[in-house]
This record gives sequence, C-alpha cells and structure tokens, in this order.
Amino acid sequence: MAKCEICGKGVSFGIKVSHSHRRTNRTWKPNVKRIKAVVNGTPCHVNACSRCLRSGKVTRAVRAI
Repeated sequence: MAKCEICGKGVSFGIKVSHSHRRTNRTWKPNVKRIKAVVNGTPCHVNACSRCLRSGKVTRAVRAI
C-alpha cells in the first residue's frame, strides 16, 4: 500500500547505525495518502504521496455541496 500511483515512489531499505555502531535493518516509507482525484475525467480513489499533492501533479476531486 505504501506506493504512490502517480510517481511510483515506494518503500526504500537501508541500515540503521546506532551510536555504538551496531547495524540493523530499517525501512523508509513514503507519506502516502488515499485521496479522491480526477483520473481520465472521472473521480476515483488513488494513493498519492504528499510530494505529488504539493507539486500539483494530482487534481483533487471537489465535492459539490
């Protein structure tokens, strides 16, 4: 689920190094939100990262009241 459907950003892996230099595995997850966006003219739910939302790559579907 932690994958942006717009840019493809996903989980990355690395090593956490403590002060005593003991090394353990860790993961970095992107800030992915499930939002309602307009895709091909129809509103639908997509998983988009905050970078795509902030840069304007996603057009949000606005609910009419």
